[in-house]
Amino acid sequence: MSIVSRSLTVLIAMGAAAQAGTALAQSASSTLAQAQAQSGDMFARDRSVAVRDRPHPEYEAMGLPMGGFTVYPKLDIIGEYNDNVFATATGAVDDVILRLRPEIAVSTDWNRSSITAYARSTISQYAEYDSENTTDYDLGGAARLDVSRAMNIVGGASFGHQSEPRTTASSGSQSEKPIEYDVASGYIAATRTSGRVKMSGRADIRDFDYEDGYTSAGVVVDQDDRDRTNTSFTGRVDVALSPATALFVQATANDRDYDLPSTLTTAARDSSGYEILAGANFELGAVARGEIAAGYIEQNFDESVYKDLSGLGARASLEWFPTQLTTVTFTGARTIEDSAIIGSGGYVSTNLAVQVDHELQRNVILSGQVTYGNDDYDGIDRTDKRFGAQASATYLINRHLGASVAVSHYEQSSDGADNGVSFDMNKLMVSLVTQF
Repeated sequence: MSIVSRSLTVLIAMGAAAQAGTALAQSASSTLAQAQAQSGDMFARDRSVAVRDRPHPEYEAMGLPMGGFTVYPKLDIIGEYNDNVFATATGAVDDVILRLRPEIAVSTDWNRSSITAYARSTISQYAEYDSENTTDYDLGGAARLDVSRAMNIVGGASFGHQSEPRTTASSGSQSEKPIEYDVASGYIAATRTSGRVKMSGRADIRDFDYEDGYTSAGVVVDQDDRDRTNTSFTGRVDVALSPATALFVQATANDRDYDLPSTLTTAARDSSGYEILAGANFELGAVARGEIAAGYIEQNFDESVYKDLSGLGARASLEWFPTQLTTVTFTGARTIEDSAIIGSGGYVSTNLAVQVDHELQRNVILSGQVTYGNDDYDGIDRTDKRFGAQASATYLINRHLGASVAVSHYEQSSDGADNGVSFDMNKLMVSLVTQF
């Protein structure tokens, strides 16, 4: 059975489950639940506001009105110290980096529907190792059409020129300069809510075009085998059992098409796969809310040299509000990702994170984050484990100025016969934000 056929089968089953779930939910409804279903907010999860999402009108940029649009200019000036610039296991070197992040965003102030656009850049200048200097940029826009109170359609597109961090497993460590690439993306999505049932669908496309690197001797570090176009299609059905709980089923089909065909020495990593998840979206009063899902993931490669990957798929996002001034966020995912390591078609990636945000004062926010990752590669004997920790403080001076300081630690260990680089990296960052 093809990936498309499987997706259609799953979506039909999702629709049937929605109808059955609706009948079950309606049989247990209360007067309040019926009223909320009629008003279309059976899926609202807004009893609490996270610290990072809390409005601060007296510290927020007012923007520059221009007709029916508002323009928001912004500049972030960052000073950074990095004690392992090249992410090496031995012979680590440090440097001081100046990063400038100009940005301009435009949005409408319409009562219904909206249009937004942005352009931003990150200019990085190293004090000693100027081979690491980069200029990245990203521009894009999105639009939302409110067809009715119960249905909306959104779409967007973006284009960016990016530099791959030295910490990336496939960053081309032999290259004298960081590997650069272009990525163009677009999406369209629609959501419709009818009483206790919410149905949504989304289509995404992303095109990657990598530039070759060069060693200090001028030898080409070929990156053409990484150029690809990824497409995915997602369908989802949510059924509200109560104003605070909904069950859902979600199916995603993907296709990963590499530009270069297979040769006598290199097999293309073309593949197709799918993810089927079932889970719950919920809110426990004003104390917690979140979404948990688990299911099955599979990725099938066109070339037999690469082993097909399959197994448990999972995604989770939980927010806990121990007090009105503190938010604890847990996230996790288990997915199949593309590999750029020779001999490997892909890898199973598991990522976990916990973040704590605390509003010490109205204009002072403290944050801490711990992350863990595990990448198990297919086709080669290699497993990468990552650990990160960061602490930061943000001071909102007024609606035009803000300052922050952050310290972070990152380490990677790579095991197996085909292991990569194991290293530690520490950073200290101080930034000043100006906005209008």
